[in-house]
Amino acid sequence: MQPGRPSRGGAPAPGPALSAALAGAVDLSAVRARAEARERAEAQAAQPQARPAVADGAAPPGAAPAGPVTVVDVTEATFQTEVLDRSFQVPVVLDLWAEWCGPCKQLSPVLERLADEGGGSWVLAKIDVDSNQAIAQALRVQSIPSVKAVFQGQMLGEFTGALPEAQVRQFVQAVVEATGGAPAVADGAPGADVLPEEPEDPRVVEAEDATARGDFDEAARRYREILAAEPSHPRAAEALREVELLRRVTAAPTDAVARADAAPDDLDAQLVAADVELADGDVEGAFHRLLDAVRRGAGDDRERARTRLVELFGIVGTDDPRVTVARRDLSRALY
Repeated sequence: MQPGRPSRGGAPAPGPALSAALAGAVDLSAVRARAEARERAEAQAAQPQARPAVADGAAPPGAAPAGPVTVVDVTEATFQTEVLDRSFQVPVVLDLWAEWCGPCKQLSPVLERLADEGGGSWVLAKIDVDSNQAIAQALRVQSIPSVKAVFQGQMLGEFTGALPEAQVRQFVQAVVEATGGAPAVADGAPGADVLPEEPEDPRVVEAEDATARGDFDEAARRYREILAAEPSHPRAAEALREVELLRRVTAAPTDAVARADAAPDDLDAQLVAADVELADGDVEGAFHRLLDAVRRGAGDDRERARTRLVELFGIVGTDDPRVTVARRDLSRALY
């Protein structure tokens, strides 16, 4: 999923939103969790750093400060602050590994060396999947080593396996460039740990506030106003699709998927179930359901299923490999 600007507003506890925030799901708890994470990150960045006490034999107060953070070990207890919150300052690359994994021992030193070279332009978060199984489950890790990039609380890219260093370097460079391309800053310089922030669009802030409080009608109205005035706005079209999905999912019955499974020829039921599956993070399930509806339908029904599928493509992100596969399948179903 392409990194997007998070919504603002209050938030529940981040635990239930972990899967949604990082697995590509779009639901209100994830929107609010990302909002809270960003606010914490901004508050932390604004706080002056207290000078630590100097122990006997330590460097004197006038000595140069330590360099930027480049590598951190992450647990379930620190995931929120070390990954989600930190990702609003710099991209965070997750190294999911285990002690018994031979390829992990080949890849991890490469990632650590590249993180040190990055000088704080991105942070490597190392996660032992054996000790942190809840994280591995939320991130849907199926094999290790697994590497995932997170920015502003959303998944940016990933790969699996111990790739050659040249390919790992290309992945990291692409992540940094996609998130602003901030060059490494000299140790101790202002902003060494923070990517430059783009100015807030007050129109988007108002729409995001409406989304965070659950007023999807108002949020959709504001995003449409933005698009009417600025059709190429970089965020509004994507956000409008997300809001429309949130509105539909909120109104869906709790047994929407079961109802659709019991009535495969009921297109309305299939559309609702696909929305719910996508919001729950089952991207492939949502795509397969709508592809079946396209194959089974004719005339207006077929076009409705196709239109909804294309809309969901836009929510997941056109560069997502699952979208690439589903687009190919859709072309085959249509022609």
